Amino acid sequence: MTGVPASAAGDTSSANGARASAGSGAASGGAPSGAMSGNVSGGVPSGGVSVGGATSGGTSAGGASAGGTSTGGVPAGVVDSGVPGGPRPARGAKVVAAAVNQASVWNIANLLTMLRLLLVPGFVALMLADGGYDPAMRSFAWAAFAVAMITDLFDGHLARTYDLVTDFGKIADPIADKAIMGAALICLSSLGDLPWWVTVVILGRELGITLLRFLVIRYGVIPASRGGKLKTLTQGIAVGMYVLALTGWLATLRFWVMAAAVVLTVLTGLDYVRQAIVLRRQGIAERRAAAEETEA
Repeated sequence: MTGVPASAAGDTSSANGARASAGSGAASGGAPSGAMSGNVSGGVPSGGVSVGGATSGGTSAGGASAGGTSTGGVPAGVVDSGVPGGPRPARGAKVVAAAVNQASVWNIANLLTMLRLLLVPGFVALMLADGGYDPAMRSFAWAAFAVAMITDLFDGHLARTYDLVTDFGKIADPIADKAIMGAALICLSSLGDLPWWVTVVILGRELGITLLRFLVIRYGVIPASRGGKLKTLTQGIAVGMYVLALTGWLATLRFWVMAAAVVLTVLTGLDYVRQAIVLRRQGIAERRAAAEETEA
């Protein structure tokens, strides 16, 4: 009507179409017109929808692929946060990792160690009930002490055999051992059933050797010897016999068993001191040799 040529009108329609195509391409993550019907290099693949650099149902060359493999540096299962600092773990990843770590702690060996710790206050309550001289209560206390000693024999073996060693077990196991034995010795001495010097010798040796192990751990680990295992067994039997209200020849027998336990306690303690000295000397010598080789 105004005299506009048909070719110009055609050009105007083409321009409007191009702008519409560009707008739709920008809305779909920067893919040009026609990206929905085929793969476009540098854009969004066919059937994919771009959300913050991640594609759904396809593989993105510049982001993460939901349910696929990333080729742009972001691993599968990780969502780009869209802010400086890089990708962040997908929702639930931290929860899964925490569950795995928690499950590694709650194994049978650690459960036995926890049981031994829980038995300590129960043992003390039974031991001191009714003034500490009720035969029935002393029998129940002996049962708690016996269970603690049995779990002490099995938890370490299970941890080493089935690869259940954890940091918690390394710390809690020796604490549980010293706690139940120390509680029994202190209760017996406070009741007048066992001389205090016996309690001091046994507990002093146990705490001293534990401290010594930590002092020389930089040079190596002092392994448990057969004498040490025999000492632990003898101590358990002797203390268990004193926990029971024994009379007659059994009372005489427990005296000699405790005497043997004290002798083994002292001898094995001296042997551990010797091992610690040797281990320290070897460690110092090895470090000097390594330093000389480095300087040469």
